[in-house]
Amino acid sequence: MRVFPAIRVPPDAGQADIHLAWEFPEGVAVNPIKVGICGLGTVGSGTYNVLTRNAKEIASRVGTDIVIAEIGARRDNPNCDTGSVPVNRDVFALAENPEIDIIVELIGGTTVAKELVLKAVANGKHVVTANKALIAEYGNEIFAAAAEHGVTVAFEAAVAGGIPIIKALREGLAGNKIDWLAGIINGTGNFILTEMREKGRDFNDVLAEAQALGYAEADPTFDVEGIDAAHKLVILASLAFGIPLQFDKAYTEGISRISQEDVTYAEQLGYRIKHLGIARDTDKGIELRVHPTLIPEKRLIANVNGVMNAVMVQSDAVGPTLYYGAGAGSEPTASAVVADIVDVARTLTAGPENRVPYLSFQQSALSSHPVLPIDDVETAYYLRMSAVDRPGVLSKVAQILSDDGISIEALIQKEPAEGQNLVPMIILTNRTVEGKLSAAVSRIEGLESIVGEVTRIRVESLAG
Repeated sequence: MRVFPAIRVPPDAGQADIHLAWEFPEGVAVNPIKVGICGLGTVGSGTYNVLTRNAKEIASRVGTDIVIAEIGARRDNPNCDTGSVPVNRDVFALAENPEIDIIVELIGGTTVAKELVLKAVANGKHVVTANKALIAEYGNEIFAAAAEHGVTVAFEAAVAGGIPIIKALREGLAGNKIDWLAGIINGTGNFILTEMREKGRDFNDVLAEAQALGYAEADPTFDVEGIDAAHKLVILASLAFGIPLQFDKAYTEGISRISQEDVTYAEQLGYRIKHLGIARDTDKGIELRVHPTLIPEKRLIANVNGVMNAVMVQSDAVGPTLYYGAGAGSEPTASAVVADIVDVARTLTAGPENRVPYLSFQQSALSSHPVLPIDDVETAYYLRMSAVDRPGVLSKVAQILSDDGISIEALIQKEPAEGQNLVPMIILTNRTVEGKLSAAVSRIEGLESIVGEVTRIRVESLAG
């Protein structure tokens, strides 16, 4: 990229000379910044459309034009008129193109995408990606390569679509110690749980609709079993606590076993069930977990419904903050991709001496604070069990819990349905360590008067 040399302004310079010096300071690029978009699917086409539609506004914020020099895509997208921009079927050719300054990786997956990103970095190109799986699983390697080659890898769109949560952690909360964060970071799961609560529908019925609407894939495992949310949570935890990306240590539990009766009983107790990603910094280690969670219905995050996303962050100086918005979709996600392109472009126009690392922590300062195994995590619990309708059952269950130091916070015991001898029993416990709760539940399930497995869902107050 060409840069203009410094222009010294003499004391008797006229207004035009001063204006010229202001426009072209030392080390500042004035040629257009050229972008290569790899992938022309939902997010790729949205990124192309936003960049071209808002080109004037973007240029005014960067200080120079951002030009899409080339697109790498296996096939065209009818929702995206690429005009005269060349389309190359070989995405790796873009990483080799000397005219391109920023590679935008929007192809997804962790095989071709990883190879593409590392090749772009090795060729001295900055990278913008929306690929949460790539960052969560291979981010440590990618960031080390980026540091070696002096380039930036930006990934705002990898978490919560258009919500600028990564920028909030990197910049807005940079002066805070972050205690914990909790997020609804998968729209499909949130849509399913919202429909179950608002319309009394069962899980499988709503999942089928989510697939028909395009919210869930034909194989919905990543969404409903929490893998997608775990990828995002690992990234947020790394930014919040300065720990390495450790996807393999995240505890993951899905929503496929949540029943309509669980949703109903939670409401009766003043709670709502949400599929949360939770990361918490404790004296013993970092909690890193995704699972269904009962949260008080009065919390703002409990009222985030449909396919929307939200992340709540508790930090020492500002206290609780909530970030809400569209977590997916073509242009909401493209909004975050383009914001990263603008960020990287600003560093280019600022000159090399003013460039800053994209991460919110320095590679050399990564914490070795361990990730806690789920058995060591402490939280409260919702327990639901089917009990034979006879005297003394509740007292036996309560005794088992008491023997493990687990106290009961609330209880619902229903009358048996006509002609039935089983009654549902619902218990809310106070906070306890998961390992103790698991041992107690095993003994409860061993009681002759308890039929089947005990359903358990973790409970979080999400209070500051």
